[in-house]
Amino acid sequence: MSKLFETLDLGDLQIPNRIVMAPMTRSRADDDGLVGPITATYYAQRAGAGLILSEGIFPTAMGKGYVRTPGLVTRAQTEAWRRVTDAVHEAGGRIFAQLMHTGRISDPSFLPGGALPVAPSAIAANGSTYTDAGLKPLPTPRALETGEIPAVIDAYRQATERAFEAGFDGVEFHAASGYLPEQFLSSETNRRTDRYGGSIENRLRFVREALEAIVSVRGGERVGIKIAPELGFNDVRDETPLETYGQLVESIAPLGLAYLHVAPGARAETWHELLRPRFGGAYLAGGGFDQAKAAALLAAGGADGIVFGNAFIANPDLPARFRLGAALAEADRSTFYSPGPSGYIDYPAVAA
Repeated sequence: MSKLFETLDLGDLQIPNRIVMAPMTRSRADDDGLVGPITATYYAQRAGAGLILSEGIFPTAMGKGYVRTPGLVTRAQTEAWRRVTDAVHEAGGRIFAQLMHTGRISDPSFLPGGALPVAPSAIAANGSTYTDAGLKPLPTPRALETGEIPAVIDAYRQATERAFEAGFDGVEFHAASGYLPEQFLSSETNRRTDRYGGSIENRLRFVREALEAIVSVRGGERVGIKIAPELGFNDVRDETPLETYGQLVESIAPLGLAYLHVAPGARAETWHELLRPRFGGAYLAGGGFDQAKAAALLAAGGADGIVFGNAFIANPDLPARFRLGAALAEADRSTFYSPGPSGYIDYPAVAA
């Protein structure tokens, strides 16, 4: 039997297979950051995954970066997510909440009072963001004052508390995709001269302190982290990525996290070989896998689980299709971020 279908221990949670659903923004929340019944249906349809990682959820109102993305800030948002987690659990699944603060990858129209996005340094990303008024260039963010950073870190702790209250099985800290944590990590986006900038040790401080705050809620066994060395998404780069991420993983290893989720943009084998032994716990590999490549990496001992993204959009029963050797459906990219049920909950299971 392929190792894809073996159980896996992630902290104190055992998952029934090693097929993990990637966190994917789908833009189906309302203007108040509330998810609705179709989101509960969407995730419940995919409960055959060993673990579902939710779409990115903003942990503070200043962390929102896209239209119709959901939050875990208010009581109403928490209760809305409870209906989703109940549906997943009733279908036999497990789901972690991915906490995502986009930092400079945002627009004042998404933020309280039309505020400027915040970042480690006042450096604009080269790119644009989609708003209800169409594409807009990303603005130059406001650099966080040193004294503001503890409140941002504590927002992750509070969102973690709300995630468990909402019934999530755990939390994933999003430190990839050019969002706020990776902006602190990377030398080209972090030009600070205080204790959060300069040396690698200082640049990784925000990530470590945020993780410590998250872990303080229920320990590390229900907490994971996602990183994406060299992916370069959202115009983020680091001058010495091997050194930066090597030190980062060594720094967080003592926290006893449930897993390390790595989606490298290049040199995947190099990154897996460098980071997996430094972490010492469950290692989830992501980034362009099909069934054959995933099974081969697991068989070779290069990872403990495989994270699949787009394949889960059009194939809600992806693990069952893998078992049967069934053909995979193709997703309609035009509906990835559109509102409503079309292209979201209307993909049939293979037996339908």
